[in-house]
Amino acid sequence: MAKVFTIPVPPKIGQKRRERNGDPRYVDGQRLLVEAMKYLAQSDPVSNRGAIELLSEHVRTRFRMTDSPLG
Repeated sequence: MAKVFTIPVPPKIGQKRRERNGDPRYVDGQRLLVEAMKYLAQSDPVSNRGAIELLSEHVRTRFRMTDSPLG
């Protein structure tokens, strides 16, 4: 059987964390996708259901995983 070795790393207490600034394009992109879903839902929710589900899945999974607001 394999053995697992852990190497403890002491925390760096003296260093400050750098300030994280969000990318406004990331937030605008998400807002645009949500507005598109709202528009599709208002115009014809039954026939646009597939498109709404596609956009919703994109916002919930791929958009958040592949794009970082901290670019």
